[in-house]
Amino acid sequence: MQALIFDLNGTMINDMDYHTRGWLYLLNNVLGGQFTWDEVKPQMYGKNQEVLVRLFGAGKFTEEEMDQLSFEKEKRYQQEFYPELRLLPGLYDFLEKAYQLGIPMAIGSAAIPFNIDFVLDNLGIRHYFKAIVSADDVLLSKPNPETFLKAAAILNIATEQCLVFEDVPKGVESAQNAGMPAIVLTTTHQPSEFSTLQNVLHYAPDFEDEYIINILCNT
Repeated sequence: MQALIFDLNGTMINDMDYHTRGWLYLLNNVLGGQFTWDEVKPQMYGKNQEVLVRLFGAGKFTEEEMDQLSFEKEKRYQQEFYPELRLLPGLYDFLEKAYQLGIPMAIGSAAIPFNIDFVLDNLGIRHYFKAIVSADDVLLSKPNPETFLKAAAILNIATEQCLVFEDVPKGVESAQNAGMPAIVLTTTHQPSEFSTLQNVLHYAPDFEDEYIINILCNT
């Protein structure tokens, strides 16, 4: 592989439960809903506005209202997750070694810049990435391949030479649609949930996994 592209939430940091908590607080305490954890968790992909439409239906909120609700949810998420903010085990060493080897790296995430900045700047890892593609940079969310295709284009690397790290089926499907192999971090989903996807090379709990370490050893 000539380039590495990382999803952010659930892939670089184990924070998806905190996103679900943020949504539950907003949906039930602010919007008066009665959603359960099991109803909300499967909706944790794509742009925030898309999540609201999936849960409430189209036309419930104006674009301005959805933008404001999205921002309020992210503030709640950051407040709760900040004390636990850290990279998955082994990832810092993995990023540093890839950086020293000159392997171009990108982030391809459905997160808004507010959340990407929260992670990169608090952890001091922005310099590792030559490209950052956020929710604001694409028209179509995962599983559409636009996020990963745009990251590859910025890196100027052929799609089939980009290895994607993801944690959710929709993200792996996006990589497959972009013609990219993927490694799945099993922070939020079990391997059986990816059974219909043909581009998964390996499943790993974190970046201390021997298969992942050997990717750079064989470079």
